[in-house]
Amino acid sequence: MAWPDEAAAEASARRLAALLSPAPDAVIELHGPLGAGKTTFTRLLLRALGVSGRIKSPSYAVMEPYTLPGGGTAAHFDFYRFGDPREWEDAGFRDIFAAPGLKLCEWPEKAAGQLPPADLQLFIDLDEASGGRVVRARGRADLVGAFA
Repeated sequence: MAWPDEAAAEASARRLAALLSPAPDAVIELHGPLGAGKTTFTRLLLRALGVSGRIKSPSYAVMEPYTLPGGGTAAHFDFYRFGDPREWEDAGFRDIFAAPGLKLCEWPEKAAGQLPPADLQLFIDLDEASGGRVVRARGRADLVGAFA
């Protein structure tokens, strides 16, 4: 799938939000290089799920929690700064992942072996020729369908 612009990414986020609502309980991994749009897509998805107010990048905090208006919670993780996957355990994230709710994980490879299996993996790459994005989705068939 291609996202030639942010409107296309927003359309995917809205389709995924409709599949996840009203109280999402899934682990979504976002893979891609710096600047690919992982945080942008996460913001679009959280907006589509009804989160209002500021949606911050968790680059320094590692995790930003959100309460969803339809019920449930979402947690946005950015593991980019992890130097060792054991930092995930040291940070106490096991309890968060054991509880119901949506978990959105940027740079999941930095927490390798610690995360539970993903319900959806998104691979977002820059398309140098068009300036847009190329997206591949893998995981639960119902969620992958949002990216067809």
